Amino acid sequence: MARPSSYPPWLRCRAVRMVAEVLGDYPNESAASRAVAQKLGIGSAETPRNWVRRDQVDSRQRPGTTTEESAQIKAMKKEIAELKRANDIGCGSSEGKF
Repeated sequence: MARPSSYPPWLRCRAVRMVAEVLGDYPNESAASRAVAQKLGIGSAETPRNWVRRDQVDSRQRPGTTTEESAQIKAMKKEIAELKRANDIGCGSSEGKF
């Protein structure tokens, strides 16, 4: 399970916006992310780069599972596990023997 972010959502949005704004000033996205991380006091250049990637997936600019879809999948898996557990309890065994 992923640990909760120590960075507030407004900082994430700001970093993503800043990377997009300064991208033309750097040879690649990694260099722009590194510069933004340094300016905002973010510990790793990978952090804003990951936020940019997540934003691109969420806005359908890049293929992948969106944040919303991930949350739905997680909720469905939890519901399935609960239903399986309830079914096992209700039948008396996991093999359905009486």
